[in-house]
Amino acid sequence: EVLLNSKKTKQMKRLLLLIILVGLSQMLIAQTGEVTTFILVRHAEKASDGTKDPPLNAIGQKRAYTLYETLSDTKIDKIISTPLKRTRATMNHIALNSKLEIETYDYRNEMLLQDLINENAGKTILISGHSNTTPFLVNRLIGEQKFDQLDDDEYDKIFIVSCTKVGDGKLVVIKY
Repeated sequence: EVLLNSKKTKQMKRLLLLIILVGLSQMLIAQTGEVTTFILVRHAEKASDGTKDPPLNAIGQKRAYTLYETLSDTKIDKIISTPLKRTRATMNHIALNSKLEIETYDYRNEMLLQDLINENAGKTILISGHSNTTPFLVNRLIGEQKFDQLDDDEYDKIFIVSCTKVGDGKLVVIKY
């Protein structure tokens, strides 16, 4: 029974995510034209190995798989990540399933988001970042300073932003 409830919960999360993505896209298409959807997440839990570039710990590996399951029915067209092990490992299952390479990015690049929109209009881009970079990029996409740095123990948010240009994004935040 617990297993069935778990499967039902996963199915409901997938359905909710799909409804949100379709609804946002349709709303923006009616207003402006081709909409690019950004799905932004912080990397999963990292190991404490004393290095500046630790891998995911066991909990983080489970969370990365849960993220994969949550997004498994979502068509991802591009995956980008900071170059660190933990951000890339968070995307591994999704990249393998979608047969996409994980490209790297520098969040400080002022033209990053607009270039992504210009090159991927109408597509869905998955971005793996950090406690500071993920809210920074979300804020730029929506055009307001809504989010501060994520708490150290906050790994469960998915930020979904649909937009036609940087600063006009429509945002939905879900937990997984």
